[in-house]
Order: sequence, then C-alpha cells, then structure tokens
Amino acid sequence: MSDHNSFDTVRIHGGYQPEEHQYASNVPIYLSAAFNMGSAQRGRAIAEGRESGYTYSRVANPTVAILERRIAQLEGAVAAVAVASGMAAISNAILTVAEGGGRIVAHHDIYGASLDEFISLAPKLGIEFDFVDDINDPQELRNAIGPDTKAVFVESVTNPLTKVTNVDQVAAIAHEAGVPLIVDNTFPTPYLFRPIEHGADIVVYSSTKAINGHGNVISGLVVDAGRFDWSSKRFPQFSEPEFTLYTEESGHARSFVEAYGNEAFHQRLRCKFLRLLGAVLGPQQAYLELLGLETISERLSKEVSSAQRIAEFLASHQYVDKVNYSGLPNSPQAELVKNLYPRGIGSILSFELSGSEDRVNRFIDATQVFSYIPNVGDVRSLIVNPARTTHREIPFEFWEKNGLSVNLIRLSIGLEDPDDLIADLEQAFNKAYQD
Repeated sequence: MSDHNSFDTVRIHGGYQPEEHQYASNVPIYLSAAFNMGSAQRGRAIAEGRESGYTYSRVANPTVAILERRIAQLEGAVAAVAVASGMAAISNAILTVAEGGGRIVAHHDIYGASLDEFISLAPKLGIEFDFVDDINDPQELRNAIGPDTKAVFVESVTNPLTKVTNVDQVAAIAHEAGVPLIVDNTFPTPYLFRPIEHGADIVVYSSTKAINGHGNVISGLVVDAGRFDWSSKRFPQFSEPEFTLYTEESGHARSFVEAYGNEAFHQRLRCKFLRLLGAVLGPQQAYLELLGLETISERLSKEVSSAQRIAEFLASHQYVDKVNYSGLPNSPQAELVKNLYPRGIGSILSFELSGSEDRVNRFIDATQVFSYIPNVGDVRSLIVNPARTTHREIPFEFWEKNGLSVNLIRLSIGLEDPDDLIADLEQAFNKAYQD
C-alpha cells in the first residue's frame, strides 16, 4: 500500500500486509504467549535488535503490532505503542519523559483520574506537576516552565468542559523552552484532529473510547512523532548506557539516543516501562480495536452532527443554566475551533442543570435511551454526573477550576437517531421537574 493514501484508506489497510499472514483478509489474532525463534543465532539477533521478529507477547505480538503501525500511519508518526488502558498510556508517557524525577506543566481541567495521578501519585515517584489555570495563556505557560520541567501535558479537548487547547501555540512555547509537548487526544481521535501536525511530540489515547467506539475494550496508545531531540542534558535517561542495547558489533552498551536517535522515546518506553511494568494490550483487544477503526469516520461524523444538535437544544432549554460544548457557534472558542477542528470537536458535551442535586438524580434516572455509564465514545449514548463518578477523585479545592459541580451532567452521544435522543432528554426534564 502507498505511503500517501488518505485517512479512510489507512484506517482499513494500514500496517497490514496480507501476504505475511497467509493472505487473510482480516487481521489474524495471534493467541500465543511466545514464538519459536527458529535457531539460537536468530534468537540472539532478535534479542539484540539486529533482526525483526517475535519472541514473547509481553514484548511484542503480531496482532498488536499491526494496530500500532496503523495508528502511527493515521497520526503521521514514526511509531505507536499499545498498552492495556488509557491510564497506562498516560502513566507510561509520564514515567518515560520524567524518569528519575522532574516537573511537568499541565492544566487543572482534565480527566479526573489523570488529575488524581498527577496530584497524589506522581509526586511520590519524584514527579511534581505545576498547574496553570489557562493553558492557552502564553505568559502563564512560559512562567510555569522551569529548568526542571520535563514536559507540558495537555488535553486537546478537555474532559468534561470541552475546552480546546491551542496546540500550535503551546507546542511553540514548549519547544522554545526545550521540552516536549504531550497531548491527550482521546476525545477528538486522529479523525477530527492530528496533534502531531500542530507540533505535538507525544500523543496519548484512551483508545477504549472513540477509537474503538463499541465499549468492549480497555486499551491505550502512546504515539511518538519522532521529532524531539532526546539527547538534551534535561533527559539523561536517554543518553546513559543501556546494557540491553549491548551488541558485539558495537562493543559497548549503547544509549537509546545512540541506538535510535529521535526515536529514543518510544523505544525506551517499550523496552523499560512496557516490558518491565507489563501493562500489555492483548491480541484479542487489539483485534477489536482494529475493527472499531474501520468505521471511525462514519461513526464520528454522525456522532458529532448529533452532538451539535443536542448541544443547541440544551442551550435554549429553560432548565439548563449552562452548556459546555466549544463547537457551539457562540462559544468563546468558536474561532479556534473553526481553525483547528473543521470536522467538529467530538461527541462529548456537558451541561449544568438548574436546581438541586435531587433534580440531577431524577433527571438521570428518568432517561431511557441514554445509559448511565462512566465511559465516552461508545456507539450508545451515555450519561453521567462527573462530580459523583468520573471526577470524584478531584479534591474540592479543584472543583471550581475544573468547572465541577453536583449539577454538572456529561453526555456522550452515540449513533441513535438524534430526534430520539432529544425526545429522551425532554421527557427526562419533564419528570425531573414534576413537583
């Protein structure tokens, strides 16, 4: 297949050579813990990286590798590493870039579990986070980056407020300071937004969500643009001798920078963190992910269209105090959205219900088409109250900065008829406000 095919061709054919797999039309599921190396000489060559091949599925698996290659092609990246969950993707990326300690700049208004890790767990591992209130404020971001900063971490579209990050601007400021930009692009997926084209160095996904799209897989992805210079003294872990990279040909233990250059990041992540910490994606999950990718364009197109209609319906409703959907024409970020997201920002939105928390509970319980599920990006439409579920880990002092309240409801719009979804919301309003 040509390297210049469009997104819709790559999502179906990328990373797969049928002639290498008995000409199977579908990607085979390699349910094997280990692989015969053939000979002692070949086994050593594979182990030393002098020859490609498979030995053990914790290190690499053919089905998973096809998913990784397909995602890398869709992103315009040099490589991708598949892991067992979205949080594993975030954790592995953070540990790889800040190995041995350091600081990372991020914004407050992000997914609850991410913020929980950043404020309660990462510091115990020697990684401190410096939070900014507005990631799109150039001066605030510059002031937050210091000599110990190892990366800037952002969500392209935030969860659950759908604020859009100006990735081009943030990337330029990060690079000006000599640090990489990590972008969680879970909500848009590469169909709606490709962060690497806007300067991102690392992209992470909870591919459980819209990439898979069917609510039947827990999975994550770390995508490496392959452009950042990891030889900087700011990142000594990439330049230190690594015994696993010793070969008789070199005569010494090479560093990841010596062995892989600008691809040192994904190679070190795979060799040290995925291989040793073991958050491995299984071949069945990779196969289901590949199936989901085959329909991502059609799914996202309809879901975004429906989300737009539902956001407009909610914005004019008497029982709604506020709608958080940056794709609305009157959004403060309308111009930025127009420039960065010509296909829309995604299928997730949130809104604040008028009245007490009891109204919120009654509203959620009254919905019939929406499912009360703490997930997003499913073909089914989902509803949840973040402050009590997906974001409950966030300390109260962060609530205001994150736009959290007990009245906030998040919707993930699926593939049902949008008229049915609006009717379901309307009847839920009626029941919630019956006194």
